[in-house]
Amino acid sequence: MNIGIIAHLKHPIRKPYMGGLEAFTHDIAMRLKERGHTITLYASEQSDPRLNVHAILSDMDYDRETFSRFRSHELSEDFISTHHAYLELMQDIEGNGHDIIFNNSLNYVPVTMSTLLNTPMLTVLHTPPIFEMKRAMALERKIGKMNYVSVSEPNAISWKPYVDHCRVISNGVDTKLWTFCRNPEGGYVAWFGRIHPDKGTHLAIKAAKIAGYKIKIAGSVADRHYFETYVEPLLDESVELLGNCTHERLNSLIGNALASVITPCWDEPFGLVVAESLACGTPVAGISRGALPSILDEHTGCLTSSTDPIELSQCIKKAVLLNRECCRRRAIEQLDVERMVDAYEELFESLTVDRSVENAI
Repeated sequence: MNIGIIAHLKHPIRKPYMGGLEAFTHDIAMRLKERGHTITLYASEQSDPRLNVHAILSDMDYDRETFSRFRSHELSEDFISTHHAYLELMQDIEGNGHDIIFNNSLNYVPVTMSTLLNTPMLTVLHTPPIFEMKRAMALERKIGKMNYVSVSEPNAISWKPYVDHCRVISNGVDTKLWTFCRNPEGGYVAWFGRIHPDKGTHLAIKAAKIAGYKIKIAGSVADRHYFETYVEPLLDESVELLGNCTHERLNSLIGNALASVITPCWDEPFGLVVAESLACGTPVAGISRGALPSILDEHTGCLTSSTDPIELSQCIKKAVLLNRECCRRRAIEQLDVERMVDAYEELFESLTVDRSVENAI
């Protein structure tokens, strides 16, 4: 198949990934290519050139130190540039010979303009309902050309008032790249991801201290104010900041942790960090929000519905006792990336077949 993949434009699609969406887009594009499909990735210009990138936005103003696209931080400039990038793309994409358009943009323009296309289009809902997407979908649903997928069942439920039918395909990780660690040697717990209010880094640190464990933190500071106000005052000898890590270092960090502390402070639709932790055999202690309770079971994690660090510390004490082989098994059986790509590939084929039948009538 000839597949056009529309990417989110906040960050280039390349390593080191700035978040789960960049990782998802890169991973599935690469694997579809390896399976023999022709792919075109519509993304910003510094994205991985191996993905046949068709640049729709310049990265001249992208700052890899602050991870922001415009140094002025003017929302209007970012909004207008992104709007026009997608607008020009959607005006031209029909003539690019794609069998299907795979939309991961989180933007209203591709959804709105999908009504003008004959090519089948699939949009992945990587977030809970956001205002602009809800409005675009309400208009698009009157024609009903678009197909939708959610990355988890809880996220699909949150979109139900706006989408009459939404398949669920869980995100996945390459379990072959994450080494299983049966006997961790660190004596610590780990937290990894972007240091941002949505991720609750400070809650993990407080809970680890109460539970009596050293905590190692891996990830970039995505919100400097949050870091300086809530995280930095908690730093002492029991907290180790590692910054961005290579895959090998992160694998070692997670694998040798007694547990991963995962603290979403919003309804996160999936959370690849959960799958990555389980792939290493590391159980999870965390806050029961978003997709987290649907990914874990009683053998692989311990959750609290509270943001109280005392309750979270109790989850840590229980999680470190869980069976690591159960964690690894759950990752392989339910969260492997090949299962995810199989599901998307099957869906692409069904949508292109449906189109052929419609054209024949």
